[in-house]
Amino acid sequence: MEAPPIGPFGPRQPAERVVRPRRRLRAGVTQGFGLVVGVTLGLTLPRIDGGARVSASRTVEVLGVVGIAVLGVTSLIFSLLFLVAQWVAGNFSPRLSLFRSDPVVWRVFAFVIGLLAFAVSATLTIGSRATVPLVVPLLTGVGTVVALALVRTLQLRAFGAIQLAQVLAGTAARGHAVLDAFYPRSDADVRPAPGPLPPVRSTVAWPVATRVIEQVDVRAMVASARGAGATVVLRVPVGGTVHRGDPVADVRGGAMTDDQVLRNLIPGPERSFHQDPLHAFRLLADIGLRALSPAVNDPATAVQALDGIDSLLRRLVGARLDAASVPDESGEVRVVLLLPAWSDFLRTGLDDMCRAALDSPMVLAHATRVLRGLLTSAPPERREPLRERLAWVEQELRVRHPPFMSLGPG
Repeated sequence: MEAPPIGPFGPRQPAERVVRPRRRLRAGVTQGFGLVVGVTLGLTLPRIDGGARVSASRTVEVLGVVGIAVLGVTSLIFSLLFLVAQWVAGNFSPRLSLFRSDPVVWRVFAFVIGLLAFAVSATLTIGSRATVPLVVPLLTGVGTVVALALVRTLQLRAFGAIQLAQVLAGTAARGHAVLDAFYPRSDADVRPAPGPLPPVRSTVAWPVATRVIEQVDVRAMVASARGAGATVVLRVPVGGTVHRGDPVADVRGGAMTDDQVLRNLIPGPERSFHQDPLHAFRLLADIGLRALSPAVNDPATAVQALDGIDSLLRRLVGARLDAASVPDESGEVRVVLLLPAWSDFLRTGLDDMCRAALDSPMVLAHATRVLRGLLTSAPPERREPLRERLAWVEQELRVRHPPFMSLGPG
């Protein structure tokens, strides 16, 4: 790969969320932290002497009511989340993991556990005391309000997750966030392209069972490559599946061990939004394909999914694609990420849906509108794939549904 285009990881670029990997969710650690904090406060605050004080018996009553009420409401809301997650997987896409990977869900659970632990431990600490510091009921009240506000947030998210428009808009918005981090909007945001890369010194193979490359720790990879005087060129994109023995990276220039490269590749069982530019296209296409299935037969939903794909493609139509070169502080390229090409975005976002929509004139007519709109803004080197797809869709529409050739989407 000679002189790959430089990526958007320079100063003042919105790439911090991409450079820094999102670590695996440690729900148990989060809940354990909430439990420890709650028990610690419950054991120490009632023992404070001095200051404003209130009746201990009334405080114990409040603590008991808060513990029972918060536990009941939280159990109800989390049961609702599980039902909503199951409903979304069956009606939209099983890959649309709305709550399982959302840190807010487990942080709310950790806060509620901490509040319950505080209520129980404070009740036991108060014991036979006649009075307790005013801070105990005040903290209980504040914690209850915060817990109910957080639970309400989860409830609103659950209701939003069963509304098609919000799911499509949220998926497209998360896709735009990833595209903004990877692809600059103008040539002014791009550093000059580097010179030719050094020759290949070694190739790193995947050593374990089949996994998906969920993330790349870009910053750590750059540091390792700089220390070895090397450049790491990844041969698998984020979101790609690797099998035992597959080549995943080439080390150019300096010498790096396989472990130095592999420890900065974060595998997982499935794709995620964080560093995968194609994931939003895949999810929107999945929703459209499910809507076009004979069991559902909802072409209007497929049209809405096409609108989301159209917005993402318009963001990319003039951007630099294919690869992102990440330099170190001195400007030397240390990591080259393999990113999707223009044809990959078109194939993932449009091809399957257009093929599945052969019996749906509404979707085919809307696809022609999407392709024509992209053609008007596409640079010359990206127009041919659009022309080929537009010609195919128009031919199918002409043969199968002639009256719809002159109509727009319904």
